[in-house]
Amino acid sequence: MPSRKKTTMFASAFCTCVSSFVLICVVLATQQWVSSEVRFSRTNSSITISLDYGLFRGTCEQFVEAGLQVSKKAFQVADSLSSTQTKSTNIAITVILVLSLLTSLLSSGFTCINVVSNPYQTFLGPTGVYTWNSICGILILISLILFPVNIEAHGLSEELARGCSTSLESLIKSKHSYGYSYWIMLLILFLNTASFIIIYFYDHARYSKKKEQERPIENAPKDVILF
Repeated sequence: MPSRKKTTMFASAFCTCVSSFVLICVVLATQQWVSSEVRFSRTNSSITISLDYGLFRGTCEQFVEAGLQVSKKAFQVADSLSSTQTKSTNIAITVILVLSLLTSLLSSGFTCINVVSNPYQTFLGPTGVYTWNSICGILILISLILFPVNIEAHGLSEELARGCSTSLESLIKSKHSYGYSYWIMLLILFLNTASFIIIYFYDHARYSKKKEQERPIENAPKDVILF
């Protein structure tokens, strides 16, 4: 059976890993990733399209120049994308988040195993937790970078806006604000880092204690050694 200290440390890491898993599910399920306002010129007028969307679905509203709301409708992101660049980036973000969900689940499993037992295999111990936490953190970081790139560089919001209305001409301006579904990924990074640090402190303390037990003579009094 694991010691009380090990059980406590790994139980704390297990809670952070499970929280990370739950938050990744929230990120994938919700559509409050970004809110965009895209303004286009149209014959003898201009039109502003307001968008709220995530990886899979969203809603859009149209406002004519005088501020009159024309319509509001829901759309599927994948169906509204025609550009290969924006579509492939959106798919890549989805795949990366699904992989991070799996790595977070594995990390939760490894920490749970160490709460109730002392596995003989090295990889099932702290090494495995380090590995899966690191991979999960890297994947989340990549998603944090790719999504703004798809909006700012690839024009994701502008492309979705064109799918919400007809007779749009040139783009006048656009502005974007990222929602809680996007910023939750920073919290996931924090949780991964926290679980990594918890296991590191436990592993470091265990290593130090092991070294002390391997060299008892060095710490013994001189008179005992002479005797």
